[in-house]
Amino acid sequence: MSLPPEIADWFARQGWQPHAHQIDLLEARGDSLLIAPTGGGKTLAGFLPSLVDLRDPPGGLHTLYVSPLKALTADIARNLARPVADLGLRLRIEDRTGDTRPAQRARQRVDPPDILLTTPESLALMLSYEQAPQIFGSLRRIVLDELHALAESRRGDQLMLCLARLRQLAPGLSVTGLSATVEDPAGLARFMGGARIIHADPGPDPDIAMLATARPAPWAGGGGHYAIPEILAQVKAATTTIIFINTRAQAELFFQALWAANEENLPIGLHHGSLSREARQRVETAMAAGQLRAVVATGSLDLGIDWGAVDLVIQVGAPRNVKRLVQRIGRANHRYNAPSRARIVPANRFEVIECVAALQAVSARDLDGDPRGPGPLDVLCQHILLTACAAPFRADALFDEVRRAGPYRDLSRDDFDACLDFAATGGYALRAYDRWQRLMLRDGVWRLRDPRAARDLRMNVGTIVEAEMLKVRMRGRGGAPLGEVEEAFAASLEPGDTFLIGGQTVRYEGLREMVVEVTRQPTRQPKIAVFSGLKLATSTQLSHRVQALIGDPAGHDSLPRDTRDWLALQAGVSALPRKGVLVSESFSHQGRWHFVLYGFAGRNALQTLGLLMTRMMEMAGLGPLGFLATDYALLVWSVDPVTDPAPLLDRAGLREGLGDWLAGNAVMKRTFRTVATVAGLIHRNLPGQRKSGRQATFSSDILYDTLRRFDPGHLLLRITADEARRGLVDFDRIEDMLDSSPRLDHRMQHRVTPLAAPLMLEVGRVPIAGQGRERLAEEEAAALMVEAGLA
Repeated sequence: MSLPPEIADWFARQGWQPHAHQIDLLEARGDSLLIAPTGGGKTLAGFLPSLVDLRDPPGGLHTLYVSPLKALTADIARNLARPVADLGLRLRIEDRTGDTRPAQRARQRVDPPDILLTTPESLALMLSYEQAPQIFGSLRRIVLDELHALAESRRGDQLMLCLARLRQLAPGLSVTGLSATVEDPAGLARFMGGARIIHADPGPDPDIAMLATARPAPWAGGGGHYAIPEILAQVKAATTTIIFINTRAQAELFFQALWAANEENLPIGLHHGSLSREARQRVETAMAAGQLRAVVATGSLDLGIDWGAVDLVIQVGAPRNVKRLVQRIGRANHRYNAPSRARIVPANRFEVIECVAALQAVSARDLDGDPRGPGPLDVLCQHILLTACAAPFRADALFDEVRRAGPYRDLSRDDFDACLDFAATGGYALRAYDRWQRLMLRDGVWRLRDPRAARDLRMNVGTIVEAEMLKVRMRGRGGAPLGEVEEAFAASLEPGDTFLIGGQTVRYEGLREMVVEVTRQPTRQPKIAVFSGLKLATSTQLSHRVQALIGDPAGHDSLPRDTRDWLALQAGVSALPRKGVLVSESFSHQGRWHFVLYGFAGRNALQTLGLLMTRMMEMAGLGPLGFLATDYALLVWSVDPVTDPAPLLDRAGLREGLGDWLAGNAVMKRTFRTVATVAGLIHRNLPGQRKSGRQATFSSDILYDTLRRFDPGHLLLRITADEARRGLVDFDRIEDMLDSSPRLDHRMQHRVTPLAAPLMLEVGRVPIAGQGRERLAEEEAAALMVEAGLA
């Protein structure tokens, strides 16, 4: 396929020359993975073969575009409209997401457009309908945008299973993956099921640096508010700025503080996933029209939305992940030959070091990322059930189809059969209950036992299981929707309480029909909604860079002077954490012993280590009282000192403690609820009703306890154990910490050390109720008796 004259003329009329990678992709045969920088015309490259094909539309669905974000589908629709109109193509381009109106969804099942823009969840839902062969039978091309982001989660695994199904329905289709930030191109191509890799010219290096501020970063905290004067100055000097914040709650607080300091009333918006659809769309439309000078955003704007007017990105808070930082930088100067401009604002002193390490990694083009594991089995269970919704199937044929999906290429027949048995009966301990008898085998073909079950299964499609969210609306008939808050947060509110949402302070009036009703209350100090948001953890590779930077005084010249002085003081009184060495300290402060371990393993892993170590300290009689974990360090306080941490870091003891702790722990139950929801064992959504988070937790807890007692080898318990170890508790990163730093260097100190001091100011302390508390109570009682003359 070559570039037709009319399309070549269109490029010329825009003043453009087709990029080499766009022509390479047009001429490629079979599946391709295009890796090109932001602004390199990836999306146009992905659609170019379709535009060539569709000069004479054959009828039916020709091209399917899948992205991780609903906002991207609207952006792509806007960008496609221009070449389609300029070329005079008579095409229907429509989206199919959770925001699509029901009437349009129904019409698309019988009369699909030429180009359909969708998300993994909506695609899985469409494939579950009986009309799937008619909808997708004419499909010739699939474009997978921001593929690296999808590959990092279960959504990508679900998408690859859908892709394997589409190859069956439309033999001969070609798939194009698009990505800007890939640490392992060959691995991503394997994830697609095999693809030719096309590399574009990476373009100029970005203009990226830490933002100079009059005040130094505070010792603790994560808001970045100290830098608001300098951030506002940057916004005034730029055309349009995206200010990225790591969590939704911090974004709300930062937006309010920024607006309070915005004396010139510059138009500034707020965008995150908990805002109402209408609020998000207003911001996106205003950004596209160039009407905003800045938008405060979270991960909701991380990916590919093409706003040419954006010429500056500011990252507030440590980026946690080099790949994510590169992705965010790319939102500025969406032009191939112009360097992206970005500034980073560390939120505290430790983050200063992480930001410098991240800048060095960007300069070295050293992206981080973890190896992709095998496809998760709970996602496969859901896929089997959705396949049965569409049509009866034979097990052998479905097994062969699933193995053509990249993440499941090494799937064993035993694991497939275990998933099929679960989908059919719920497993050994549950097969006596009719509600889990969902598939039956007749004449070698598996089918739904009750076709009416398809509706319930379709209502629970997807792999994203978040905390239960409740809608927030202004009180009164037809009150404006503002967004969503977590159910647990709503349950904590009393009438009259205030909180932040959408950048404004509102007063809680009551809960009606699972909707939080509020009124405006701009003068009151708000609570802050505990949005689940985007939970970021510092990557293993970036953590290692931070540790190496701290431990190498020769590299401290790259750090600000106050940070250099801080580390020099630490080196003088104790030891600097360094590569290959696990440094720890013990010191007394305010009558309590404190132990600090500089593990650089991420908050999740160090939180888990805190639970396991305090358990071992309890057994050793040291009287642990509590602990605190950050991405860099673990702080434990106790009645007696830790003089030798080696026994507390014994790998066998930690593994044994993890198994004992997880067996009946709420972490396992929470993980089980997620696994059971994805696999289809429990439904959050049912016709005419929606289970509250508390109801779903209650039923999943009963199921978990039942399976542990009567069927400990159940498939979902096995999946839960694997997920808990890897995900919520991150035990693998504890082992990586011990492997990468085999030497221990423990220092007994006379006072708080410079590096430990900021940890003493952090919030998030976890108290331990054990012997330590009892001993303190006994000491206080004895002292009181002496004072009263009774002893």
